Amino acid sequence: MHFYVDESGQTGLNLFDKAQPVLYYGVLSSPVDLNVHARVHVERLRGLLGVERLHANELGVDKLTSICRQLDTIQRKNDICFDIYRISKADHAAISFFDQVFDQGLNKAVPWMAYWTPLRYALLLQASSLFDSQTLKRAWDARVERDERKANKILVEVLRTLLGRVEYIGDLRVKEIINDAFRWAIKYPEEIHYNVYDKKDLLQISPNLIGFQSVLHGIASRLKRDGGKALSVVVDQQSQFNKAQKWIADFYHQAREIPMEVGPGLPVMDLTHVPDISISCVPGATNVGLELVDVYLWLFKRYFEGKPLSAPLTNLISKQFNTGYTDQVSLGAIAERWSKFFADLPHLSEAEAEK
Repeated sequence: MHFYVDESGQTGLNLFDKAQPVLYYGVLSSPVDLNVHARVHVERLRGLLGVERLHANELGVDKLTSICRQLDTIQRKNDICFDIYRISKADHAAISFFDQVFDQGLNKAVPWMAYWTPLRYALLLQASSLFDSQTLKRAWDARVERDERKANKILVEVLRTLLGRVEYIGDLRVKEIINDAFRWAIKYPEEIHYNVYDKKDLLQISPNLIGFQSVLHGIASRLKRDGGKALSVVVDQQSQFNKAQKWIADFYHQAREIPMEVGPGLPVMDLTHVPDISISCVPGATNVGLELVDVYLWLFKRYFEGKPLSAPLTNLISKQFNTGYTDQVSLGAIAERWSKFFADLPHLSEAEAEK
């Protein structure tokens, strides 16, 4: 299989751009090399439209509709599948805060079961509900501040603000755990290691790298399901994140034989089918596969955002609904994913609840 990866909505470490609240990653896959097998068809479309490259944002709905039949032919002839992954940037800031402040290995007031079992998700959702937009921005400011003294000062400020809101949590045990965790972190902020220390750390906590991990897991899932082998993974070249993407891809490859078990009841990270080849970062203008993934990503982004699409374009992407993968990093997705688990837990008797 050949894979082509592109992203949209990239704002780097600025997670609070109201115009682009979601980062999207799109992955186009095919059993053939699209840069070879689809090239002549894409070159005809360029000539038909009078452009040097099929850039969806520049072409718009009307021009893409005019070549929809040809795009459908390319899709069918090359057995193309499209997967899409989304990261809610603001929610990523809240999740990042939780993972650092409530890490049981760092915060001595957090019980082991509250972090290393599915209870962490209930705790995460309750702790995240305490944020307003301004406090969340301050929490992220502290996270990306390289000066530890400044970062800890902001962190303590955030924690004191949140501590004043803990009283509104209904569950008494959750309230107790969060209250204890905040008070301990306020007293020992240096033990939390909340902020990053260099550029490499900054890149590793960016939503771009979190999204790229979803891409790698999605590729592994597709290879596992179809029983194939990755012949190439081509990523759109850009200066800021390619190095970090290569780093996480190589790390996953080296850990292929080691199932990563976090804790009882939590998902096991199986990296067995992660591609055993290095990713290739090339300019989008030089690879037909990247040209096509740009089109699909733009169309799906409009679909998810409820923006107008023509009937032919909607029909084109609807053929991916039963074959494509999708996943989302957001508080809403976490709540939905784990709601059944908590709903199916045994109910306590009145005496047990009182105890």
